[in-house]
Formats: sequence, structure tokens, C-alpha cells
Amino acid sequence: MKLAGQVALVSGASRGIGRAVATAFAREGARLAVLARGRTELERLAGELGPDRDAVLVVSGDAADEGTAARAVQATLDRFGRLDCLVTAQGTGSFGPLEASRLTDWDSMIRGNLTATYLLCRSALPPMLAAGRGTIVAIVSLAAVRAIPGCAAYTASKAGVLGLARSLAAEVRGRGVRVAALCPGAVDTPFWDSIPGAPDRIRMLRPEAVAEAALLVVAQPPGAFVEEIVLAPTPGVL
Repeated sequence: MKLAGQVALVSGASRGIGRAVATAFAREGARLAVLARGRTELERLAGELGPDRDAVLVVSGDAADEGTAARAVQATLDRFGRLDCLVTAQGTGSFGPLEASRLTDWDSMIRGNLTATYLLCRSALPPMLAAGRGTIVAIVSLAAVRAIPGCAAYTASKAGVLGLARSLAAEVRGRGVRVAALCPGAVDTPFWDSIPGAPDRIRMLRPEAVAEAALLVVAQPPGAFVEEIVLAPTPGVL
């Protein structure tokens, strides 16, 4: 198993990409802390990941809350005694022309996409740096690197995540902690359920494909690391 003996904290784990990442990591032997706002969905996920419930820690709460981010990391350390990997897969989005956008939507995306990633990274770094090892995978978006009409506010929030990941990678390089940005195109997840006029979901990436890319990053051997991956659907940008 590629992640045997490792401990991973996955945010946004109740559905979509986060759920797929948690499932893939558990398959490869990782012990998990799963974080999301929906405790019922997390408990269901924990039950599906295997009979050893001690190998899965459920932490419910909003990752964009400073106390929740710190609590998730501390609870992981208390349960497992270590933290080897953080995957920030939480997020939110709304789309449309910028002139018709609302400040509440902007604030929600900055908070859910960028602030939450910042808080989780800030909380996870001290134990990783103290141990001299660790991997952080920020789930970003293809929108952060390619201009897509109707995505200005969402792109700004995700471009912030990409900039954070790049800067953090340079900051901790050589200190044992590796930071990667994973930028997938449109992924067929419940993210699109409430978004009118969404692209054809049959043409989107599957969340399992994104999870396998995250696994590729985390499973890199010492001395090599993939710092950025852009993962597009076969039909291209949707």
C-alpha cells in the first residue's frame, strides 16, 4: 500500500473530490481525519471506508473558521500522533457576469476557497515542520490558470489558492514539507447541483480521477516531487 503508516487530513470530505480523495487514500492504507460541515455524511463515509473505525476520525465544522481548522489538526494529532498529509478539497462557487455578481457571493468564495485553505495550511505546518516531513495538496481549479468567461470572482478566489500554494512551496522547500497545487477542470460532483446552466456533466472529469492525481503527488518518493498538476477533461475546457 502506497500510504501505509501515513496519516492524512482531508477537508471537504463529505462529498465530491474530498470524498474521493479520502476513499483513495484509505484504500492505500492511510489513516484519515475527514473534515466537513456535514457530520452525517462524514459518519456515513467513515462506515464505508472499512470496519476499523479507529482508522477514521470525523471532525465536523467549517474549515474557514479559525477554531475549526486548528481543532481538526489538533484532533488528528491527538488521535494518531502524527500528520503526514493535508488535502484541502473544500470549496464553493457561483458563476455569471461580474457586473451581475453579488458581494455576498464574492465573500463566500474568498472565505470558503482561499481563507479555509490558508487556515488549514497555517494549522498543519507547525507539526509538519517539527517532524521534518509532510505533504500539502491544495485542490485549486483550472480556472486559476485559464481565463473562462463568467468565472471572474471564482477565478480570483482560486488564483489566490494557487498563489498561496506556490509561495508556501517556496517558503518550506528544504525543510521537509512539500506543497503541491492540483488544478482540475470541471468535475462531476454535487458542486454543480445548484448551478443553473452547468456544462454537460457526462463530459466532466470524475472525482476519482482527481483523487488518483492527488495520490500520485503524495506517493512521490523522497528526492522527487510534483508541485503542480493541471488536469483537464478529455473534451477540453467546458
